[in-house]
Amino acid sequence: MATSNELRVVNGSGKVSTFKLTDSSLLISRDPKKTVDVPLKQVLWAEHAQDTLHVHFLARKSKKGSLSLVKASGRIFPADKSAVDAWIDALTAKAYEGVKQRRRLKVLVNPHGGQGKSVAIFRKKVEPILKAAHCTLDVTYTTHSKHAQALAKDLSLDFDAVVTVSGDGLIHEVINGFAEHAQPLKALNIPIAPIPTGSGNGLSCNLLGVKDAFDVCAAALNAIKGRPMKTDLFSFTQGNTRRLSFFSQAVGLMADLDLGTEHLRWMGDTRFVVGFLRGIAKLSPCAATLSVKVAESDKDKMLESYRKVRDAAPPPPEAESESEGALPPLQHTSPGKGDDGWVTFDKPLLYVYAGQGPYVGRDLMQFPLSLPDDGLIDVVAQELTSRGDMLKALDGAEKGGPFWLPTQHYFKAHAYRLTPRSKKGCLSIDGEAYPFEEYTVEVHPKLGTLLSMYGRYVDDFKMQKPQ
Repeated sequence: MATSNELRVVNGSGKVSTFKLTDSSLLISRDPKKTVDVPLKQVLWAEHAQDTLHVHFLARKSKKGSLSLVKASGRIFPADKSAVDAWIDALTAKAYEGVKQRRRLKVLVNPHGGQGKSVAIFRKKVEPILKAAHCTLDVTYTTHSKHAQALAKDLSLDFDAVVTVSGDGLIHEVINGFAEHAQPLKALNIPIAPIPTGSGNGLSCNLLGVKDAFDVCAAALNAIKGRPMKTDLFSFTQGNTRRLSFFSQAVGLMADLDLGTEHLRWMGDTRFVVGFLRGIAKLSPCAATLSVKVAESDKDKMLESYRKVRDAAPPPPEAESESEGALPPLQHTSPGKGDDGWVTFDKPLLYVYAGQGPYVGRDLMQFPLSLPDDGLIDVVAQELTSRGDMLKALDGAEKGGPFWLPTQHYFKAHAYRLTPRSKKGCLSIDGEAYPFEEYTVEVHPKLGTLLSMYGRYVDDFKMQKPQ
C-alpha cells in the first residue's frame, strides 16, 4: 500500500520497484540489495499516465562520471492508484523547494563556439533535460558576431533566465546587450546560466566547480534549479567607449596566450596551456603602466577576510530589485589627485590579469580570493621574472599556487587603469579582443545576476603560505 513517502510499481522486467522519498533523497529499490540514491536536487519531474509512473532525474553512472538523464518507469499497483497524485506532489515540492518550477528560459546557442559542437550538444543532451523538467524554451541559434547582444538588448523581461550554450564570449555579449536595454537594471536582474560548450568556460568552472566544469548536464540542472546570485560587474572604458565586463581583463602574457591561440580552438581548453608554454619561451615584457585604486594588498589580511566569508553560510538569494533608471555613473575615469588610494606599480611587468571568479580555466585558479559580490575586483600584477620561476608556477596552478609567488602582486581594488607604452600588444576582455590602448576598469557592486546551485563560487583554495 502506498504512503505519502513510498510508492510501489512493477518495472519492465515484471519485478517490484519501490520509490521512497526521504528528506534529502529519492531511493529507488529494485530489490533489497540494489538501491539507487538520487539527491532531490537531481530530480527533475514525476508524472503518471495510463497507470504508469514516470520519474525523470539526473544520475552518475560512476562516482567520477558526468551526470546523465534517466527515466525510471513502472506500472502502478492498483491499490496504490489513489495515493499517486499525493506522492508526486510531495516529491515535486521537495525537489523544487524554494525554486520556481517550469521556468521560462531564453536559450542562445552559438553554433560556432569552441569546437563547433554546441548545436549537437544542446539537442542531444541539454534540451532533453530542460524539457524533462517542463521548462518553456525560446531557442535562438546565433548567426553572427554580436547577434546575442542585439537579442539581449530587446529581450522581454519576463524570462526566468537566459541560458547561453557557448563559451564566455556569448555571456559578454548578453551582458552588454542588457546594458543597452531600455530598462538596463531590470534586464541585468535576469539571471544567466552558462552551458559550457566554448573553448573558454571560466564562468562554468566557478559556478559548477572543477569536477563538473564541462558537464553540460550539471549546467542544465543549474539552469533549472539554480538560485539567483548577485555578482559584481565592471565598467571597461576606453576613450569614449564603455563596455561591461563580467569575468576578466588581461594584457601581456595572459592576453597573448588567449587571443594568440584562437586557431587552436579544436584543442578545447588545452590550448591555454600550449599558449602559456609558448609565452614562457618568449618571455616578452608587458610594456604598460598599471595604476590601482587599492582597497587591500596584504595577502595575509586578504586571506583572513576571504576565509571569514567562506566559513559563513551562503546568504539567501536577494529579492529581485525593482530598480529603474540607467547604469551606475562612472566614478573613476581617471586617477584622483593626492593620496586617495591610487598606487602606481613600479616594477617591470610580464602580465596584468584582473577579474572575478577564482578559476579562469580548469588548470588555473588565478583569483583564489575572489568573491562574487564583495564590491572589489582582484588585480594580479606579475613581475617580469625568470622562465624557471614561471614554470614552477604551473605546479599547483589549478589550486591557486601562484598566489604565493613573491613576484605575483595581488590587489583587491575599487578600480584600476592600464596605460600601454607600446603600440604592439594584446588586450583581452572576457576572452574577446580589444584595441591595445589605455583603459580604465571600475567595479559596480551586485549589478549582474547568475544562477547558482551553491550561492557562492565553487573553489578549493587550500594552498598554505610557503615557510
